[in-house]
Amino acid sequence: MSGFSTQWLELREPYDRAARNPVVLSAIRAALADRDAIAVVDLGCGTGSTLRAISPLLPARQNWLLLDRDEALLAAARIQTKAANSAATIATKTVDLADQFELMLDGADLITMSALLDLVSAAWLDRLIEAAAQRQLPIYAALSYDGQVTLAPTNPHDAAALAAFNRHQRTDKGFGPALGPGAAEVAPERLRRMGFTVVEGSSDWHLGAADHDIQMEMLTGFADAAGAMGMSASILGDWLAARRAHVAAGLSTIRVGHVDFFGVPACA
Repeated sequence: MSGFSTQWLELREPYDRAARNPVVLSAIRAALADRDAIAVVDLGCGTGSTLRAISPLLPARQNWLLLDRDEALLAAARIQTKAANSAATIATKTVDLADQFELMLDGADLITMSALLDLVSAAWLDRLIEAAAQRQLPIYAALSYDGQVTLAPTNPHDAAALAAFNRHQRTDKGFGPALGPGAAEVAPERLRRMGFTVVEGSSDWHLGAADHDIQMEMLTGFADAAGAMGMSASILGDWLAARRAHVAAGLSTIRVGHVDFFGVPACA
């Protein structure tokens, strides 16, 4: 997977870092505190933001395997992650996670991912949880979109545009029909059914007047997805123009809901 540009990932990373749930991060630190070394597999790594975010929480001796299908992102990850943690051993591999990703988990101590689970299917999620349970591997999954967006000032077409966007989130992203906003609830529930202890918490983005660039990108993304789902182009055009005008005037705020969780298998 990826399908995201380095520019978008670089734009969103500071907001992701600020939003990561501190209770979940503390649970990761506590669960792994007695280890001398750790091997981590990061699924859909992009440019390596997960490594940069949690590396300081982990034992000093770290081995990371970063997996993505986009070689351009992996090239950026090799540079940026080494700069972030020169002591870690970091390997990258080009792989389509829709295929046999399970073999990549052998020898790991921790599975991580960010902004991935809303893109995958229920069947793929079950494969991941089964593979983790068989290997007794904890899972850290951050920034799963939960379908909750609040826009201000309000617009009469907000609800229709966001509903269409959320429908688009459930279309196939390369793994089969995507869980979309449902992943934030479904994934922790399925982990618990498999005997995992789960710590979870919100990791919402709160975008204000100073966050001009990311607001503009988000609004364009909402409109593009809504248009792909058949929403009227003229209505969308008017809606997007009005929302952009609010951003330009420093009046716009956007909250985008996310959920983080850390799941530990019963016998780990």
